[in-house]
Order: sequence, then C-alpha cells, then structure tokens
Amino acid sequence: MTDKGFKVTGHMNGLKTTLLFALMWAIVMLIWFLTGARTGTLWIYIAIGLGSTFFTYWFSDRLAIASMGAREVSEQEAPALYRIVRELSSAAGKPMPRIYIAPTASPNAFATGRNERHAAVCCTQGILDLLNERELRGVLGHELMHVYNHDILTSAIASAMATVISYLGYALMWMGGDRDERNSGPLGAIGAVLTMILAPIGASLLQLAISRTREYDADEDGSRLTGDPEALASALYHIENGVQREPLAKNQRTEAVSSMMIASPFSGKDVSRLFSTHPPTADRIARLRQMAAQMQGIPIGGGDSGDSMESLPWDDAQPYQQH
Repeated sequence: MTDKGFKVTGHMNGLKTTLLFALMWAIVMLIWFLTGARTGTLWIYIAIGLGSTFFTYWFSDRLAIASMGAREVSEQEAPALYRIVRELSSAAGKPMPRIYIAPTASPNAFATGRNERHAAVCCTQGILDLLNERELRGVLGHELMHVYNHDILTSAIASAMATVISYLGYALMWMGGDRDERNSGPLGAIGAVLTMILAPIGASLLQLAISRTREYDADEDGSRLTGDPEALASALYHIENGVQREPLAKNQRTEAVSSMMIASPFSGKDVSRLFSTHPPTADRIARLRQMAAQMQGIPIGGGDSGDSMESLPWDDAQPYQQH
C-alpha cells in the first residue's frame, strides 16, 4: 500500500500459476502413459516438461512481444507514454515496466513478463492513433494492474501451454508414421485422437487461467489507480469500434497473444465462443460507469447516465500524441 492508500491485490495468481505448471506436467505424463508408458521414452516426456517449464517462465515476455513484431521505445521517442506509465507506476509504488510499440493499425494493448521487475507493456500504433491521452491513461492503468496483480505470468504460461500441448499431438502423428493413415503406427493413431481433443483442452486452459473475472478485476483496479473509470470506459468503446474497422490478422502467433490484450483483437466473425476470454465490452463499460457514479456519489440507476456505449461523451476527443 502506498502513502496514497492504493492497495495492490493479487487475486490468487501465484496459486493459479503453480496449478498451471502442475496441470502441464500431468498432461505430459498422461500422454506418455497413453503412448505405452515405456521406460525408454520417459526421458523424452520429462525433457518436454522441463523444457516447457523453463521456456514459458523465462521467455514468455519475448514470445509475446515477438508475436506482435513490437520494438522497445525510448523516452525520447515516446515522452508522453513514458510520463503516463511513470506516474501510474509511482502511484502504485511499483517498478516501471519496459515500453514497446507494435507497428499494427489494429488498436490494442497488453502486458507481459514473468514478474513486475521483468515486465513489459505494449501498445499498438493503432491505439496510439485512436485514443486521447486521458483514454490511454485508463488503458495503461488497466495493463499495469495486470502486471502488479501478477496476472501476466499466469496469462503467458497458459497461452504457451495451449500451444505446447497442441503441438505435442501433431508430433505424435509424425512419430507414428508417414502421412498415409494406412501405414501409420499405433502412436500415429493415438496422436490423431489426441489432436482432436487437445485443441479444446488448450481452449479450456485459457479459460481456466485467463478468466473474464481477471479482466473485470483489472478494469476495477486500474480505474482505482487512475481515479478515472470513465476514461477506460471511453477507451474500450473506441477500441471495440476500432477493432471492427481494423481487426488484427488472425494467425498462430496473434492467437497466442490475443488473450493478453485489453480487448479481443479479432473481428466478431473470427471469434469462437470457446476461445472467448474477454467479457462483452458493453458489460465492462456498464460496470465502469457504475463505478464512476459511485466515486462521484451519484445514486445507482439515477439520472440520465445510461449504460449504452452510444451515450459516451468522448467522440470529439483528440488522439494521443507521442511528441
């Protein structure tokens, strides 16, 4: 807690991370058992488990940043962005993360890293072109709370795990024989079956670790950090519309990092309900407006502060400027 009375809450993310690692090991060992449980192959699966654990812990931030083609920027390149992040980090009494900008027109932002001292916050060029400084401050407050609540490691591990588990099924098919199903061995048959069920398992892992509650918590905690829930509400409204105009290209790399972003980066037709890790934007805005009303002492349900996104009053705001 800082001298301003701001308190960072963890939301049990340390326990979630431990459970995710345990689940990954359990799945790796289950696959070993289903493929014959031979002592001679045990070392292969142990190596896979150790490698996955090490890789996801130490390189989760680099994977996410590389997936977006982002680059680290200096304070000279983005002084206003640095000023906002420094002010909010200081208000939380926490270290300041590295700052990256991704050269994509789709508006979004995310945080990643294994802990608050090895964290990074990334904004796309699209979000910098779209939002004004007040809205961007709301977005950065949200992302910083993912860092300080220790959400980011849990998110990165869950995303990496889903990828590792899915690829393990494909590897088993190749180990089982050639592409001709008639000539494939027993491992290939098992791999084919596993491949069909591993994708849903991967999606379930994402839902388990990157729940909608996490986004609601970051909305609330970030708004307490900035003291301005309406700024984040306005930002979410503009991001939602901006993504529909400029959706992120959906591929294997962007799907891995999409769950970390402040809003779903894909168009509505590309988002499966199974993989939906973000709450509906309208619900998030309604909660934020209710929070703003409570901060201002306005009775809930009174006045004309409707919940619809169309009633938000920031359409004429000027975009954020880096210089």
